[in-house]
Amino acid sequence: MKMKRLGVLLAILALLAVVLLYPIDTYISKPGGAYELSPFVKVQGGDEDDVGTFSLMTISVTKATPAMYVYSKFSDYQKLLPAYKVRRHGENDKDYTTRQKKLMSDSQYNAIYIAYKKTGFPLKVDFDGIFVMSVLPGGAADGKLEVGDKIRAVDGVPLKQPGQFASFIADKGKGDDVHLTIDRKKEEKNIAVTLEEIPDSGGRVGLGIQFQEDRTLITDPKVEFNTSDIGGPSAGLMFTLEIMNQLLDEDLTKGYKIAGTGEMLEDGTVGRIGGADFKVVAADRKGVEIFFAPDDDLPAEVRSANPGVMTNYEEAVKMAEKIGTKMKIVPVKTIDDALDYLDSLEAK
Repeated sequence: MKMKRLGVLLAILALLAVVLLYPIDTYISKPGGAYELSPFVKVQGGDEDDVGTFSLMTISVTKATPAMYVYSKFSDYQKLLPAYKVRRHGENDKDYTTRQKKLMSDSQYNAIYIAYKKTGFPLKVDFDGIFVMSVLPGGAADGKLEVGDKIRAVDGVPLKQPGQFASFIADKGKGDDVHLTIDRKKEEKNIAVTLEEIPDSGGRVGLGIQFQEDRTLITDPKVEFNTSDIGGPSAGLMFTLEIMNQLLDEDLTKGYKIAGTGEMLEDGTVGRIGGADFKVVAADRKGVEIFFAPDDDLPAEVRSANPGVMTNYEEAVKMAEKIGTKMKIVPVKTIDDALDYLDSLEAK
């Protein structure tokens, strides 16, 4: 009898472990935090005596367990995300994390670029090789290249300028060998890849990768980031404002606690991001007074095909009304919209 009871107890414990701990291939997003940017962004010799603050916003995205899945159905502050809305086709969790770090790096690049252009400080752009964003399953590079590899040379020829890599590959055909020199985790490697037809491409030949031409910025003064635990592009707008605030003697915050979200694009446009509504919740919890939200354009055909879809600004306003916050939600399409609002703001 004791053995039977023990068996039942063990079975119950095993079931609880599965329900509480076993990850399923679905994700849950929920409000994250609001983090003042001054500890994360440092302009050498920059202005540090400002009264107000700029903060970046995060959301939490984690793999669901069965218990979390059920709980999220009854929560207003959790959303279920199928794996295809988080990871790309053929992308594992490691690749996803690498891509998010790259998106964060790109947001920092664009933030520095725009901030220095707007303030007139010296800025130089250098080409920095080819970054592998994804490797297509079944493609020529599958099992040879990895997400995060940096391609430095093709057939012994160093990559020194934009367009050079694509030109090298375009000049080759099916069955040709391509010898790549890459950086992988700070180690140089030489890898040979035989070009094949790219799966589902209509017969095009190539490596079967998605890539991005990388660039580096040389600035005076220098900018340093400490964001190793944060990924994604959505802090770009706030990075830009924080860098400008440190470059300039004036206090752009006018003494207010200001947060926001939005990707910073190289032309100064503020791009759409995910989780704007949950970021409003997190900002309100931290006592933020002003919140910048991307006022992205949604064409009529997009709204027609996706009933209920909203711009980031509309999402933010809806959530602000729901939680009854006194925080001011400000729509921005460009960095100039944010700067114009701050310029017109009466100092606290």
